[in-house]
Amino acid sequence: MATRKYKIGMVAAEFNYEITSLMAARAEAEAEFLGVDIVKKIMVPGVFEVPLAVKSLVDDPEIDAVITIGAVIEGETEHDEVVMGQSSRKIMDLSLESGKPVAFGLTGPGMTELQAMDRIEKGAQVVDAAVKMLQRLGL
Repeated sequence: MATRKYKIGMVAAEFNYEITSLMAARAEAEAEFLGVDIVKKIMVPGVFEVPLAVKSLVDDPEIDAVITIGAVIEGETEHDEVVMGQSSRKIMDLSLESGKPVAFGLTGPGMTELQAMDRIEKGAQVVDAAVKMLQRLGL
């Protein structure tokens, strides 16, 4: 259980919604179980748009931490690798610049749709990671 009522923001990608919606539902259930509130949710078109939404949430003084939700499935080109590489780097930068935990709940690259479905529990794990970082950093 969380020691105080943390306020978390969620950024979730709509692309591959049949997967990300399940991940988001798992995140919400885990937040409720831990006694933290997901107070703001931003849906973005895809993983490439996640960093901009994360920035708006880390800039909000009411938000203690941010979780990200997304699934990048391998296609015929290396697009999945480019999107994940660039997005993950910027998400990390935003966490370091803001001093707020930004938990990484993006899955991929290089996975099939079936592999993505096997990873929907990442939604709960990302909430756990955010809460642990808040507690361990004393935020």
